[in-house]
Amino acid sequence: MTGADRGLGQARPLRVCLAASGGGHVRQLLDLESAWGGHDVFFVSEDSGLTRTLRKDWPVEFVTHVALGQGRLGAPLKMIASAISNFFQSLWVVARRRPHVVVTTGAGSVYFTVLISKLLGAKVLVIESLARFEVMSAFARIAGPLADEKVLQSPALSKFWPTAPVFDPIRRLEGNRPEKDPVMLVTVGATLPFDRMVDSVLELARRGEIPERIVIQTGVGGLSDPAFECHETLPLDDLLARLRKADIVVCHGGTGSLITALREGCRVVAMPRLFERGEHYDDHQAEITGAFAARGLIEVAHSTEQLSEALARARSKTPVMATSDPEGLRRRLTERLDEWSRPNRR
Repeated sequence: MTGADRGLGQARPLRVCLAASGGGHVRQLLDLESAWGGHDVFFVSEDSGLTRTLRKDWPVEFVTHVALGQGRLGAPLKMIASAISNFFQSLWVVARRRPHVVVTTGAGSVYFTVLISKLLGAKVLVIESLARFEVMSAFARIAGPLADEKVLQSPALSKFWPTAPVFDPIRRLEGNRPEKDPVMLVTVGATLPFDRMVDSVLELARRGEIPERIVIQTGVGGLSDPAFECHETLPLDDLLARLRKADIVVCHGGTGSLITALREGCRVVAMPRLFERGEHYDDHQAEITGAFAARGLIEVAHSTEQLSEALARARSKTPVMATSDPEGLRRRLTERLDEWSRPNRR
């Protein structure tokens, strides 16, 4: 910020870095657009179908995917190499962009962006992921000390950040769901393939247990079958259009996939990725799906046979519509950005 900026007595638009990994973390930042939309924003994220779609509307800087879980899954050298690459990419982005504020929902791929921005004088607002209900994420634990503002989305996490405000955004929707076609959309999310889930769906289809037309988003390099309509990635607008018409969605346990499907009135069956199978860096997806199932929003399966049973239950029930309503979080973010846009923000 220039001396002229500091001398003025009125608020100025901020350069806001929206930093998040490339799936549900980014989607939640998009839900907060009314708070940050009046500022000079740019995204920092991993390269994915979703984040490439963002480039139509906003500047997006890509950084290499890195996570502590890579080491836990037996790839420490890959983690170190990715971290080194990510550090220098993040340094280059921050040095060019010089954000006044970083708003982040995690995770590991944007830690260096947060750290370097903080060292150069930016304000940092850390929103603990909606994916965390009982245990604090590794990202929040290491980024929390850098934060000027910390926000939670589960009351159970207040024991870790006692002074942080809590905004639980999940609520049911009333009204009729969109008119549906007899289609099952299978989606593994924006970041990683999930061959076990796709293979379970294909096995049930070969056994004649899935009467719906099947469309599968496999992830880059993921398992596919030429007998079915398969796509490695789907642009966000294409995915949303398909969700509006799909009766059933089978997905991994990411909050972005769950909330987006529930918002469109789909019958949702989730299969969480498991750490013990090398499918994710920890078991937070089991935590997420358990919390959603406890609210009566989804069915959960961990195997092919459980998927068969979960689909039967989903077909027999009246579909539930739900959404993430972050109005309280939007207000909080609006207040902080307004406060930090004043001349004394530094």
